[in-house]
Amino acid sequence: MKDIVFCSNNCFVLYSAALQAKNSENKESLPSLPQSPMKERPPKAFHQYSNNISTLDVHCLPQLQEKVSPPSSPPIMFPPAFEAAKVEAKPDELKVTVKLKPRLKAIHGSLDDCRPPSKKWKGMKWKKWSIQIVIPKGSFKPPCEEEIDEFLKKLGTTLKPDPVPKDYRKCCFCHEEGDGLTDGPARLLNLDLDLWVHLNCALWSTEVYETQAGALINVELALRRGLQMKCMFCHKMGATSGCHRLRCTNIYHFTCAIKAQCMFFKDKTMLCPMHKPKGTHEQELSYFAVFRRVYVQRDEVRQIASIVQRGERDHTFRVGSLIFHAVGQLLPQQMQAFHSSKALFPVGYEASRLYWSMRYANRRCRYLCSIEEKDGLPLFVIKVVEQGHEDLVLTDTTPK
Repeated sequence: MKDIVFCSNNCFVLYSAALQAKNSENKESLPSLPQSPMKERPPKAFHQYSNNISTLDVHCLPQLQEKVSPPSSPPIMFPPAFEAAKVEAKPDELKVTVKLKPRLKAIHGSLDDCRPPSKKWKGMKWKKWSIQIVIPKGSFKPPCEEEIDEFLKKLGTTLKPDPVPKDYRKCCFCHEEGDGLTDGPARLLNLDLDLWVHLNCALWSTEVYETQAGALINVELALRRGLQMKCMFCHKMGATSGCHRLRCTNIYHFTCAIKAQCMFFKDKTMLCPMHKPKGTHEQELSYFAVFRRVYVQRDEVRQIASIVQRGERDHTFRVGSLIFHAVGQLLPQQMQAFHSSKALFPVGYEASRLYWSMRYANRRCRYLCSIEEKDGLPLFVIKVVEQGHEDLVLTDTTPK
């Protein structure tokens, strides 16, 4: 089975026919490789070596398939800011801001150093990804002010002042308490001591007229007449606004005339529902708000005299910054010493005044002034009442 060839240089070539047959079988069993566009290799030839080395046939060894590495996990890709803005956010989502930190530089010689360098943007450190909340349209009813006040009271996070005391002042004409609506009875005006009247109740009375300075004349005369007249709408006394139609005896309170749908005119006249024209009128007045200065003309000297003459008073009399508590009195034997060329000094006189404090700047305190008698001469006493301090009493024989 072996062929031996002797050469001239005492070398031999051993050729095995069995080995050749085995190699031919391996060639047939190998899968056919794709043909490359390269030029075909020339047929293999037997090479002979003369340096005491046997001449062997060199054959093409089978190519082994490379081991496929498992696929790497795909990198996380964040959408750019302009694409995230286009995404419609859900109503329940919260606003999230994601900051992408820059990747740390790879250490020289590490495994990450073999990665291809990525393109870097100059001046950009991170990207912001913001999602806005969109509230869907629905039947949402915002809470009213009362519900918000109740909620804040339960939390105890607010400081509210004490409630304003109720206004018990009553109008002498319509008998309603407190100030009225601006487009209605309007504010209360003082008529006399503890006597009040609504502005429009007095202004729309038949006898009352207004001067250029804003004074209302004959209000007391209208009050005396109203105490004997009964309203056609509410059947109560105090009605002063009558119908201007000749021989019409219908008379109303101002508020009752509005409720009865009487017609008011710009020349301060009124017609009852029986005599008012049908439809609208050019001179009809539908707005009753009064923003100008209006007051009741009265005799203040007479009012002060009536207050002084009353023995026991339930009301406080105030002039400017002085509040009078007691006027006092003078006996015949005191007349000579308890007066001067400009003033009287009645014993028992008492008044109070709020004025600047003697201890603190920008703070007020109460000064209680009174006149007493000592050794047949007047003694003037000032009592300083200030919170946080004991009362300070100052006395002297002269008011200065």
